[in-house]
Amino acid sequence: MKFIKVIIAFAFTLGLFYVLNTKIGSLPPLGKFLAPNEGIWQNEGTESTDGTLQIEGLQDQVIVHYDRHLIPHIIAKNDLDLYKAQGFITAKHRLWQMEFQTFAAAGRISEIIGEKGLEFDRNQRRKGMLFGAENSLEVIKNDPQALAFLTAYSEGVNAYIKQLNPEDLPVEYKLLDYKPEPWSVEKTTHLLMYMTDMLCGRDSDLEYTNMLRKFGKARFDLLFPDFFDITEPVIPKNRDWSFIDVPQTETPLSEQLLDSIPEVMDKPHPNNGSNNWAVSPQKSYSGNTILANDPHLGLKLPAIWIVMQLQSPTQNVFGATLPGALGIIIGFNDDIAWGVTNATRDVKDWYKIEFQDASRQTYKYGDAWKKTSLRLEEIKIRNKPSFIDSVVYTHHGPVAYDHTFKSDNSKKGYAMKWAGHIGHNFTNLFLKLNRGENYDDYVDAISGHVAPAQNFAFASNQGDIALWIQGQFPNKWEGQGKFLLDGSNPEHDWQSFIPRAFNAHVKNPERGFVSSANQHPVDSTYPYYVFNDGYGTYRNRVINNYLNVREKLTVQDFKHLQNNNINLKAKELVPFMLEKMETPALTEAEQQLLNHIRAWNFDNNIHSVAPSIWSVWIKHLYALTWDEFDVEDEALKAPFMYQTIYLLKNHPNDPFMDVIDTPLKETAIDLFTLSFKEAAKELDEWKRNNESLEWKHFKGAYVGHLLQNLPAFSRFDIPIGGDRNTVNASDVNHGPSWRMIVEMSSPPKAYGIYPGGQSGNPGSKYYDNFIDDWAKGVYYDMLFLQDDKQTEGIMSTQTLTPKR
Repeated sequence: MKFIKVIIAFAFTLGLFYVLNTKIGSLPPLGKFLAPNEGIWQNEGTESTDGTLQIEGLQDQVIVHYDRHLIPHIIAKNDLDLYKAQGFITAKHRLWQMEFQTFAAAGRISEIIGEKGLEFDRNQRRKGMLFGAENSLEVIKNDPQALAFLTAYSEGVNAYIKQLNPEDLPVEYKLLDYKPEPWSVEKTTHLLMYMTDMLCGRDSDLEYTNMLRKFGKARFDLLFPDFFDITEPVIPKNRDWSFIDVPQTETPLSEQLLDSIPEVMDKPHPNNGSNNWAVSPQKSYSGNTILANDPHLGLKLPAIWIVMQLQSPTQNVFGATLPGALGIIIGFNDDIAWGVTNATRDVKDWYKIEFQDASRQTYKYGDAWKKTSLRLEEIKIRNKPSFIDSVVYTHHGPVAYDHTFKSDNSKKGYAMKWAGHIGHNFTNLFLKLNRGENYDDYVDAISGHVAPAQNFAFASNQGDIALWIQGQFPNKWEGQGKFLLDGSNPEHDWQSFIPRAFNAHVKNPERGFVSSANQHPVDSTYPYYVFNDGYGTYRNRVINNYLNVREKLTVQDFKHLQNNNINLKAKELVPFMLEKMETPALTEAEQQLLNHIRAWNFDNNIHSVAPSIWSVWIKHLYALTWDEFDVEDEALKAPFMYQTIYLLKNHPNDPFMDVIDTPLKETAIDLFTLSFKEAAKELDEWKRNNESLEWKHFKGAYVGHLLQNLPAFSRFDIPIGGDRNTVNASDVNHGPSWRMIVEMSSPPKAYGIYPGGQSGNPGSKYYDNFIDDWAKGVYYDMLFLQDDKQTEGIMSTQTLTPKR
């Protein structure tokens, strides 16, 4: 029983507790937590999936069929009922998760866990997460249909919450001793801001400014080029851009600011990304287009995604959605399929603000002083008085860094300009995709998308494939936003946006496929400035080569490619290291480790030892190469791995190769041996406490619970191959969060899996039941019902009826 582990953990932590119905620190009242009638024991079971339930506000009967994977197939007679039922069913399976994530997005974690959450909450508020959500809500209010659907979804969630008794609450509420609050349209906007931040909230402008000052422009450009020596972009090279008739913004005459920035905010995971691709009829074994997508995110329980089918007279759509979001986010209908990857575009810039005085009521802008606005962010703290954070706003955006937060100058600050703050109707994007019938519908659906910037892959049953890199992108002058900008110079503002029609895209390319894997979107011929703080360089080349060399591709080929473990990064560096390094300097034990590398076929499969050795070797090599960046009181960022390998191979005597803590003048060749010896020490230490260096053991892959990987509710030591740079981008706790393959036959055939389960209840057999098959590369046939009369594949049926 999973909950026995929790009870033992609590008993061990408390030792001898003496007041069963009083909170002790951050722990819940133990009497209530363990009570047979309402405590944790009530969560040891699987959800009800049959019978009839009355839901207030429904207009008509809604049928919910469940298949063997606990995937709900919701069939309604109108769209308002459909989305109300979606809200109800999602809350039924994922209530705590969906609410907790909106608390995190809105900077409200302190309300749940107390003062320990204050720093996180301040980060969220100072990034303008609520500001961006409010801006989007104002736009949505001008769309009566979208607002009505979001309201119906909220009413469905609240209908579920209202019928809960204390014993029915998800176990996390009992652990943390709080109750759910009513859902609202605002909460859905918070959730989408959370994803926006996760996918386009990462930047390095301030770190780059430090490095420009520290190393100079020539050295910086060597470390962080706009284009790597090998570029295989999302949009195939030599695309004809002659149709673009709006010029790039001209570069103003101004000096570069060279401030010293000691500290920056925590940022989203650097590996957040994805793969997607689609093949045309001429490259498909069946003559049908085929599309694949696997978004790479942090792996958590309850799972990030929940899978469902939504059917009404206006739509029949299937796929993965976020608990708390309306409609299907990644999926397909009878006519089209779509999948997304992160477009990794620089849509967040930083501006230095010079205040007129310590009151911060005005700031310099042009030849005048412009008024600021003040936003008082009340952060409620459990069992303590609220913390009021005074955040100044400029026309650029929130002054995130000031004398009260990671800085000490009351007359200076750094303001954030972020596309995520631009209000937009995200609901329309999903509603239109869910109902789309062809390429024109797909283009119309994504045309209003603002952020996060995404590579939208598309396939249809009419034989079309396409990929648009979509978002609202500022038309920047060359180099704008790479470093800190002058907030007092109007020419440093975003002057305009690239017209949507000129966003990079391709339809039905000659090569017969489209693909993206977070690489550079375009080559240097694209007439607008494109930059970001990192582009993929390995997965994209493996994918494109795989698709290029095959005349025809099958669904099985797609499965093999999504689970491909070939380590191109190692393949491009290891032979060079083996050729150049001083192997006589190695001990016998080190030579034995190196023999594993010599014999490696560069496949990161679970039974191989070489990937374990490589992972530690490259870690130490990277750290030795960039030891100059390991400093305190100065925010720096080491170069990307691809450029690091380029420098090791092409500039082996560069001064950066020298280890600053030794009197010698090391070269890259010396670093190969030194780093291998350090790796051997670490591996030897690891072997003393573990049986095997096989990758499945050494990697230690896990899917952790949202509550700081609470052991009883997490899964550890998952045997899965790959690493962050392979197509199967499975890192330790990050990777393919939803694998989907769709063949656009009539009706479509789809296959999918994700690392979790449909239920959010750790006591349910559907909580984590997909994980083992996901790790093995197994896919489930997705049941795509064509009408409410179909019974094959149905495990049970629940009927939702209006409450009279």
